[in-house]
Amino acid sequence: MSFGFVAFHYPAAEHVEAFVGRCHEVAEATRRQPGFLSVGVWVTPDGDAVVTTGAFESEEAFRAASAVGREMGATPDGLSELEVRPREVHFLVSR
Repeated sequence: MSFGFVAFHYPAAEHVEAFVGRCHEVAEATRRQPGFLSVGVWVTPDGDAVVTTGAFESEEAFRAASAVGREMGATPDGLSELEVRPREVHFLVSR
């Protein structure tokens, strides 16, 4: 069963580009992890939210890839210094 996520991040308007850049750096590192299937970085048309997506072969592969992101300074939970409100993360499983 594949494991994925969709996360809505809310960076301050003046930090959107920096936040997107960080997301792409973490995405690139994630692509090299075992069990990786896909990753995406999206911005809503109004620029109010950055949406990240990912899919992995298993929850274990996701957890291992998340550890790499944390080592790079990504905060998987809560609020980073660039965000103005807590992110919303939704986990998904294939059936």
